[in-house]
Amino acid sequence: MTIEIKAPTFPESVQDGTVATWHKQPGEAVSRDELIVDIETDKVVLEVVAPADGALSEIIKGEGDTVLSNEVIAKFEEGAGAGAAPAEEKPAEAPAAEAAPAAEGEKIAMPSAKKMAAEKGVDLAGVEGSGKGGRVLKEDVMKAGTAPAAAAAPAAAAEAAVAPGARVEKRVPMTRMRKRIAERLLDASQSTAMLTTFNEVNMKPVMDLRKNYKDLFEKKHNGTRLGFMGFFVKAAVEALKRYSAVNASIDGNDIVYHGYQDIGVAVSSPKGLVVPVLRNAENMGLADIENSIRDMGVRARDGKLTIEEMTGGTFTITNGGVFGSLLSTPILNPPQTAILGMHKIQERPMAVDGKVEILPMMYLALSYDHRLIDGKEAVGFLVAIKEMIEDPARILLEV
Repeated sequence: MTIEIKAPTFPESVQDGTVATWHKQPGEAVSRDELIVDIETDKVVLEVVAPADGALSEIIKGEGDTVLSNEVIAKFEEGAGAGAAPAEEKPAEAPAAEAAPAAEGEKIAMPSAKKMAAEKGVDLAGVEGSGKGGRVLKEDVMKAGTAPAAAAAPAAAAEAAVAPGARVEKRVPMTRMRKRIAERLLDASQSTAMLTTFNEVNMKPVMDLRKNYKDLFEKKHNGTRLGFMGFFVKAAVEALKRYSAVNASIDGNDIVYHGYQDIGVAVSSPKGLVVPVLRNAENMGLADIENSIRDMGVRARDGKLTIEEMTGGTFTITNGGVFGSLLSTPILNPPQTAILGMHKIQERPMAVDGKVEILPMMYLALSYDHRLIDGKEAVGFLVAIKEMIEDPARILLEV
């Protein structure tokens, strides 16, 4: 039975997508729910899985093609691929490949394999094909590209790769996600009156608290580790309750005040920066926050986050300190009006009661939209964060 493979249903905020990678080619056996293609949108990479056991019979939309919501991208033959005779004979080159793949001295390569070979400079003549009838697949090119030496012409390849004094350039198309990130960052800098205020916070009280209770916390909460982000999220929630403008957004000529705190946490992924959202963070405990952040970080790296998980948010926290950043000015995430930037913890000499002490200090940065938030509110908000981190009991007592 032939089944039409369609692109996923895109949310209203996503107009179309691009076929990123075909993981299966016509004729390859596929199991039910096995990944067959990735479709990249402006926000996430969506996965399309096999509807049943069988094989692709035809690919309608190739890699790089633009697809609309629910558009047919391939045809699938249920029950094919598993037996001796797969139900795919549509590609013209398939019969020739089955008869004698090397009869004319040429390799039969799939389009995705040819594309990758051109990008990596891999000679297809030296690549062993593992596909049906000896066809060279994308995976074969990837293995050849990472091999210690190419089988075809090692001397020539080495000379081309390490030519002394060469001014090498490589041009690759920007991904949809990266283009969208660039557009949003440019829009934020041009359409908002962004200003940044700074402060510093003594991390010793939180570090001592974490040191004293991390083992008990981990045991009590089934392996959940006690990190710093949980404290900052809790502190931000309390500060947002006091400074409602920081938790608001601008919609045209209206100001929308939110009676809840949905905290976005910026996460770095291989495809770019994404901001999954902790919904109703005001109702979450430290263990829930830490669990959610860890889960979102793992799924961001694996490309498993959904569009719904990255939509909305009333306030964002970004931590450049994990990469060693000592100080930065974070860019707003519209339509939000503020973003908190955390940074590297660094020991510095500080004056305490007339004496010099070495303390673990962190710079904090709050970027805000001056159209809505005045300097007094921005500074007050950041000081509230500082006071709660330096005295964590304030978070519990809400003072």
